[in-house]
Amino acid sequence: MNFKLEIIGFTIQGCMTAQAAGAHRIELCDNEAAGGTTPSYGFIKIARQQLAIPLYPIIRPRGGNFCYSEAEIDIMKADILQCKALGCEGVVLGILDSKGNVDKERCARFISLAYPMEVTFHRAFDAVMDPAKSLEDIISIGCERVLTSGGKATAAEGTANIEALVKQANSRIIIMPGSGIRAANILDIAQKTGATEFHSSAKTFLQSHQQGHAAAASGALHNVGADETEVRTMFQILSVHHTS
Repeated sequence: MNFKLEIIGFTIQGCMTAQAAGAHRIELCDNEAAGGTTPSYGFIKIARQQLAIPLYPIIRPRGGNFCYSEAEIDIMKADILQCKALGCEGVVLGILDSKGNVDKERCARFISLAYPMEVTFHRAFDAVMDPAKSLEDIISIGCERVLTSGGKATAAEGTANIEALVKQANSRIIIMPGSGIRAANILDIAQKTGATEFHSSAKTFLQSHQQGHAAAASGALHNVGADETEVRTMFQILSVHHTS
């Protein structure tokens, strides 16, 4: 099978659920509300110990824009080195300059620092001023793949742009659609874009079993998990599509 399904892991249970349902890779994240930030040392360590599939922690010190201060760059450097020490197969990152271009110099330094880990350029790509130029920049510095919604809110809305990026890449880099991908639309996105790797949170909200006054005072104590049925169904749909 020449496709890959990447699932976001916001919790250790979500990671294990995704793996059991057929995910090929986990993008490990904290802070779902901010779009994903770097997970803790403990989370990365235990996930690496318990998972058999590749693990790519996101290297993002905060939510918001992708133009970072020197202090934030130092944080990202330390996190990359920690991921390498813990045996991760890759990391996910993206740095832009103040004009909305890929910060090639800083990204290239991080790619070199991360080696032999692979590097995915994340959806900072969807904030660039010139996607065609930025794709060439990302290819030139040696990233393994680009995660993108085609500059739209969801991959389903951005299929035409993703298709153009797949054609421009011409197998020099992997274009991986992401944002809003579910079992209901993954086949349509695959057919329209020609992509072979796909990124989904398969998100579901798990209600807390905590009881008592503290639970009531704290409000809704749910957490984000991976929907096992969604992951398994997406895997099966892609299996049929790529073998037919």
